Amino acid sequence: MASLIAKSPCAGMAPISVGDAALREVDPGVITSLSPLAGGDVGALKAAHGMAFPAPGRASGKAGARAVWSGRGQAFLIGPAPDAALKAHFAMTDQSDGWAVLGLEGTAAREVLARLCPLDLRPDRFKRGHTARTLIGHMTGSVTRVGADSFDLMVFRSMAQTAVHEIEEAMKSVAARG
Repeated sequence: MASLIAKSPCAGMAPISVGDAALREVDPGVITSLSPLAGGDVGALKAAHGMAFPAPGRASGKAGARAVWSGRGQAFLIGPAPDAALKAHFAMTDQSDGWAVLGLEGTAAREVLARLCPLDLRPDRFKRGHTARTLIGHMTGSVTRVGADSFDLMVFRSMAQTAVHEIEEAMKSVAARG
């Protein structure tokens, strides 16, 4: 019988530091998609997990327990397993194995992302707690500002190696200009 070994999506590929940017793999915990049911109360998320259901383009909560807008009428609960009380209010699907989550930080993080994403990432436009479903390189993903110079990036697990490679190339490009 084969012996399987669980690996994280970016096993052995990160951390990477180049110039004033650093990339690391983030262990997100459980990732659950939430879609409000007809007649469901989105306030149940706050009661169960202490965070609001996010408005479009926003995230709520904090590191380790965050709700991130993921599309029209949808959000990801990232971190904790969903409380059983949420079943009455949301359609839920475990997405944990489907995503790779990377943390990009440092004073050059925004410049690195500018080479990969068609977003206005200036701090007065894309503030802490803002999120966007967008392209990261040529991949569909999600970018969330989690700090002044830090972003959480989500891509499909199958694209983890490509994401790390493209982000590292962008980091090298920014560092070479410095």
